[in-house]
Amino acid sequence: MSLSDFSLENKVALITGGTSGLGKMIALALAKAGAFVWIASSRDNADETIHEIKQQGSDACFIQADVTSSDALEEAVSKILNQSNRIDILVNAAGINLRTSAEELTMDEWQKTIDINLTAPFYLSQLVSESMKNNKWGRIINIASLQSLRAFDNSIPYGASKGGIMQLTRALAQAYSKDGILVNAIAPGFFRTNLTELLFQDPDKLKTLANKTMMGRNGEEKDIFGISVFLCSDANSYVTGQTIFLDGGFSAA
Repeated sequence: MSLSDFSLENKVALITGGTSGLGKMIALALAKAGAFVWIASSRDNADETIHEIKQQGSDACFIQADVTSSDALEEAVSKILNQSNRIDILVNAAGINLRTSAEELTMDEWQKTIDINLTAPFYLSQLVSESMKNNKWGRIINIASLQSLRAFDNSIPYGASKGGIMQLTRALAQAYSKDGILVNAIAPGFFRTNLTELLFQDPDKLKTLANKTMMGRNGEEKDIFGISVFLCSDANSYVTGQTIFLDGGFSAA
């Protein structure tokens, strides 16, 4: 093994939710490592992310896709394959957390959360797997959560979907690893994203959460770079079916 095994040169990555939060952080990391990045989002709001990627000397494209629509996902994958000829890396980072109490939670909110957080990662993984199988190489990264293991207030559908992501990661790995497709999940602690913005407006809560980690701080953008590049590169040749908790020791304390 050499440092070149961490390079993503000539790799094509598809990242859902790559316009903000963890998805954007991972998009910047993979692009900096050499990957050509396709950013998929339901809204046409990727200009800032693509600008930042190009500023660091890398390249990216935006593709509009509603991850709750199977037709839209099929169309997006087809377009990428027509233009880039391959998809080597899939990062399922699109997600929502509606934070509704158990008493007020509706079936529509439940279904919307499951559709975005769990069904879309399954179907996209299935769609891109053929391209990866043809090349006998692929990497799929799902975004899990501390709530894959434990519960937080007002997050029933989110927690259920993230528990499902942890098992989906194992199941996809069992199905695809023999074809050279390694499937893993990253379970972040508390990073500043759209989903946690309100939390980051409360200094006392942030301090309490930081003190629950073994490192005494919450997550920062730099923390996600190494694990993202490693899991998506040739440097990772034997890690599959795993959920890696990127949380400063929060879940182990």
